[in-house]
Amino acid sequence: MKLYNFFRSGTSHRLRIALNLKGLDALYVPVDLRTEEHLNEAFLALNPQGLVPALEVDGEVLIQSPAIIEWLEERHPEPPLLPRDAQARARVRALAAIVGCDIHPINNRRILEYLRKQLGQDEAAVNAWCGTWITAGFDAIEALLAADTARGDFCFGHAPTLADVYLVPQVESARRFKVDLSPYPLIRAVDAACGELDAFRRAAPAVQPDAG
Repeated sequence: MKLYNFFRSGTSHRLRIALNLKGLDALYVPVDLRTEEHLNEAFLALNPQGLVPALEVDGEVLIQSPAIIEWLEERHPEPPLLPRDAQARARVRALAAIVGCDIHPINNRRILEYLRKQLGQDEAAVNAWCGTWITAGFDAIEALLAADTARGDFCFGHAPTLADVYLVPQVESARRFKVDLSPYPLIRAVDAACGELDAFRRAAPAVQPDAG
């Protein structure tokens, strides 16, 4: 497998975590978003959308991190990222979707570049934009975590799930955009618990070969 990704990309980060949790190795192929390498002809031939991550498997290229992670769960079901109970799966998927559908897409790099270049916004305004949507999503996640009195150290239950795979990269992004995390003790506790696990540590942006 070849993983085309960028160290600071939240979607790449979540896919690295999922691969590590599944115990799968992939050749790390950096795609530098800072130099717009993702818009080069060679990468567009792999992914016409020009986004990371992309996972090449047996000559086929999989795109979109939710689809790739679902493929991983189906092809490599152990250890599971989703509970067996249908209602529990829905809960975990909802937590992941708050990040994947409501926070990350409107804080994606191409959105922020539009704010900077086309709309002429400075970094303070960009950080405020990001903080608005991260805070809205984290308010909901914190409330949902507080309501689940049966959970352990993670978003659901006593082992990492899809929800943690999505949440941890978003916490990393929140710190980068200077979001105050003090109102979210449960989210911070989940992030700390995940940080004790090798699968999460090895996926962190700072330790990737293209970091810097």
